Amino acid sequence: MKTINDFNFDNKKALIRVDFNVPLDAEFNVTDINRIEAAKPTIIKVLEDGGSAILMSHLGRPKGERNSDMSLKHICDKVSEVIGVQVKFVEDCVGEVAEQAVANLKSGEVLLLENLRYYSEETSGDKEFAEKLSKLGDVYVNDAFGTAHRAHASTTVVAQFFGENKCFGSLLAKEIESIDKVMQTGDKPVTAILGGSKVSSKITIIENILDKVDHLIIGGGMTYTFIKAQGGKVGNSICEDDKMELALDILKQAKAKGVEVHIPVDVLAADDFNKDANTQVVDVKAIPDGWEGLDAGPKTLENFKEVILKSKTILWNGPVGVFEIETFANGTISIGNFIDEATQNGAFSLVGGGDSVAAVKQFGFENKVSYVSTGGGAMLESLEGKTLPGIAAIAG
Repeated sequence: MKTINDFNFDNKKALIRVDFNVPLDAEFNVTDINRIEAAKPTIIKVLEDGGSAILMSHLGRPKGERNSDMSLKHICDKVSEVIGVQVKFVEDCVGEVAEQAVANLKSGEVLLLENLRYYSEETSGDKEFAEKLSKLGDVYVNDAFGTAHRAHASTTVVAQFFGENKCFGSLLAKEIESIDKVMQTGDKPVTAILGGSKVSSKITIIENILDKVDHLIIGGGMTYTFIKAQGGKVGNSICEDDKMELALDILKQAKAKGVEVHIPVDVLAADDFNKDANTQVVDVKAIPDGWEGLDAGPKTLENFKEVILKSKTILWNGPVGVFEIETFANGTISIGNFIDEATQNGAFSLVGGGDSVAAVKQFGFENKVSYVSTGGGAMLESLEGKTLPGIAAIAG
């Protein structure tokens, strides 16, 4: 795996694919700088070597047309502020204007190109467009894990024009390494905590990781499909009736592979889906009619704690309750606390996938786990065992 640490960028122009698809408010202020901060180490390494950095990214979905609301000029000042270097901006990403801006770039300088998705050729993976992009740099660096599962011109196709002069940025290298630790090289016991509402969205992940893990913790809305499949009463809880056979099959597969599956034994149930609802802790197999399970119960959390604290490698994907509503956030916060404790005791912990990342940020666990993945879709596809085109283009 070639990373930026294998290159000296002295007097070289690095064409870096970053993921600056950041949220903006109505006044075009950046409301979350995480993705910019994540790219900083790679940019700084290039500059400290004596090179210059040309940054390319998309923002939003302009669908192949210029749309000033989605111009990357809006984020230029914020990027300058985060990386500590005044960033130049050019109003195109290919062609004469972009090439001239790159030609004028001196060592130690940073140039941000305009939104790649102003061109439909970016998302279609057009080879000619990729070749135009390739003219802007001496070395291609992919540091955009969030788009590594897309075979776009700037994430995949452009790499073929750089021969050996291509590598992963430090962020993408860390992502690959972290997933590899969970899936291949991590110390045992390995535990996967899978939450969220639907079994259907996690099937391929579960099937792929059963060969890699020792413990599988099931939480969140998925719980009730497993419980109903085993003859339990789930009241009004979310349940995929058409996936009950699948749930039983997963349990059978896990048993055959020697994986211990841990499913909630009690839940916090409510008579309505809101913070002021009446609640009670009930046996997960006996949820009364008119009530729905919305969070893990105390006995369940004790069971989960025991498993997590004896784990050496932990993957967390998906909350174990409706954490967005304070009344039902305790389970997810508790899981975060258990993982924090296990990590302090030397375990490696990886958090990835939309909602669990949101929960980790909301409850302040970001710096208490080993790694928080920056790419939702890319992370999930990696866990499903798929080869990501953006990674294959460099790793070969």
